[in-house]
Amino acid sequence: MQIIFLPKAVSILLCFILWPIFQIVPAVVCLNLPERFFSSSSYFYQTHKWEKNGLIYKQLFKVNKWKRFLPESSALIKGSYNKKSLESFSKASMNQFLLESCRAEMIHLLAILPFWVFGLFTPPMVIFWMLIYALTVNLPCIIVQRYNRPRIIRLLEKKTMKSCQNSSK
Repeated sequence: MQIIFLPKAVSILLCFILWPIFQIVPAVVCLNLPERFFSSSSYFYQTHKWEKNGLIYKQLFKVNKWKRFLPESSALIKGSYNKKSLESFSKASMNQFLLESCRAEMIHLLAILPFWVFGLFTPPMVIFWMLIYALTVNLPCIIVQRYNRPRIIRLLEKKTMKSCQNSSK
């Protein structure tokens, strides 16, 4: 519900100023939160049965065909982790990738939430378009994280099994 009535040009300008802020603030907050908030074993980040170990995203959204075209935040935000590809197949690298995948998912989820703020100073229909924008920009990134995480977990499990087999010989 619009409660602040501004000239149209000011409202439009405000939209262009606020969206980047609403995208950056969750990133800065999440980058400064302790790693324990981003455990891939917590219920929120776990792969659920209906996700079929990430296969649902490949089947429904063809994520494997377009994920490489998404921008990577590490180029824009100092101190963020590059998730374009694994640095190495070491356990440490894969565990770091998992953690950063959870962090990225939370950042993009939080970046969707402020869409309603625009309703304070724009006509009601604008809220709908801001939601569409927020989902269009952030859902693909969330989908990629939900798709990649089970794949990395499987790689990590194989590596752990191989290590156990080698140590028992």
